Amino acid sequence: MSAACRSICLSILLLLAAAQGLADGHDADADTYDLVIAGGRVVDPASGLDAIRHLGLRGERIEAISETPLSGARTIDATGLVVSPGFIDLHTHSPTPLGQRYQLADGVTTALELEAGTYPFDGVGAALEDGARIHYGASTGWASARVETTLGLRFSSLLSSTPRPVTLGGVWTLLRMLVSPDPASLFAQEVDADDREEIRARLDADLRRGALGVGVPLDYLSEHTLEPELRMIFEVTAARDSLLYIHLRRGVNGDPAGLREALRLADETGAAIHVCHIQHLAMRNIELFLREIREARERGIDVTTELLPYDAGSALISSAVFSRDWRSIFAIDYGDVEWAATGMRFDEATWNDYREEQPFGQVVHHYLKPEWTRLALVEPGVIVVSDLLPMRDEESMVAPHNGAFARVLGRHVRERSDLDLTTALAKMTSLPAARLAKFFPRFERKGRIAVGADADLTIFDPESVLDRATYGDPFQASAGIQTVVVAGQVALDDAQVVEDVFAGQLLSNTSE
Repeated sequence: MSAACRSICLSILLLLAAAQGLADGHDADADTYDLVIAGGRVVDPASGLDAIRHLGLRGERIEAISETPLSGARTIDATGLVVSPGFIDLHTHSPTPLGQRYQLADGVTTALELEAGTYPFDGVGAALEDGARIHYGASTGWASARVETTLGLRFSSLLSSTPRPVTLGGVWTLLRMLVSPDPASLFAQEVDADDREEIRARLDADLRRGALGVGVPLDYLSEHTLEPELRMIFEVTAARDSLLYIHLRRGVNGDPAGLREALRLADETGAAIHVCHIQHLAMRNIELFLREIREARERGIDVTTELLPYDAGSALISSAVFSRDWRSIFAIDYGDVEWAATGMRFDEATWNDYREEQPFGQVVHHYLKPEWTRLALVEPGVIVVSDLLPMRDEESMVAPHNGAFARVLGRHVRERSDLDLTTALAKMTSLPAARLAKFFPRFERKGRIAVGADADLTIFDPESVLDRATYGDPFQASAGIQTVVVAGQVALDDAQVVEDVFAGQLLSNTSE
């Protein structure tokens, strides 16, 4: 063969190799990747991919999805494991170092405080000053903005912070709280027109600063929030083309009035809404709630919903719902409620004492039936969340929601076959990412495994993944989550938190 022929043949071979490299999703001439995930079962619900693949990561991005092995500075053997997009939690109240550790161990790469929100938005992640292990972000908190407007007290989050006065009126409010027989009653007041416009301005400013929508925990201030105030929140959300997350007003077990109110206001104002923890609000009427949400979407209302895979709820003992006939609302009694910090079950006397003396303490109320949770879980389009309450230290008990994602994969996919694996993973990855990406472009690269997508990945053993946290012992990491990659860095390695990796980033509506 002549030199010219050899040259032509070599050129053809190189072109074929390059074409094969492009077909595999990577450049055959590229340098060694920073990290290779080798031989795992890659499941990407967004594209439908479910096959053995090799992933090449460079920096914070996925740069190769290959049927053939890749070379990397480090290679993780994922043989026999599932490689999924990192789990996205739209509903957590624990942007704390301890909360992030446990959520990382549950496969979560993005955890957002969207139901209650943070106000002002520039205080989001204040507890993470030493670094974030996973991505974080928040909506702006209507309830916190309301309290600051009316009482002069700043709660960056009603669930995860203590109040501090920001005006002279706030000092006076704190003094009254010290001597009031029912401190929580000070928060139970209606707002006038001037206050309503001040709250509107505060929310609008926070949306411009970067907040991921507006959090509306309405049930906590239900009886004293009238329609003009609620309509205002829907209006400011719609005007900013943003998203409203709402904890509906709750009626007696199964009452759909709160859902219908929210859907009507969404229809009238054009606001997009996300209904929090649907089965905890619908209770025995879960099928009706789900049907009405489906019908609302068919009418053009932009509404989605979520569930947490637990059959209990958690709230402040001073919450508005406990100021009403809560035993009828939940169809439970005192003995069905426990003090989160100790696990103590109540009777009428201890309930009255704790509600007066510790109004900002958390309780866990056991009121759901497993079938209600299953119905919500299998409904198409319903997103999985944790509703993880603040984790400050391992001496203070919380609900065991730090195992939410492993719980779905272990109990509802493997053990009970309520869902297939791809559908379950969609509820944790592509569905929450798509819901946010419609309003916040930063999320277009999340919740998927694709060339150019963010390198947030969760690698788990489908045969052993399981939640281990319980109400009696919540501080247990999930089993079966082997490796978690956050922004291209291995943050959980061989089921152990990598202590010096803090790759988490603040996600906002202004971040790129």
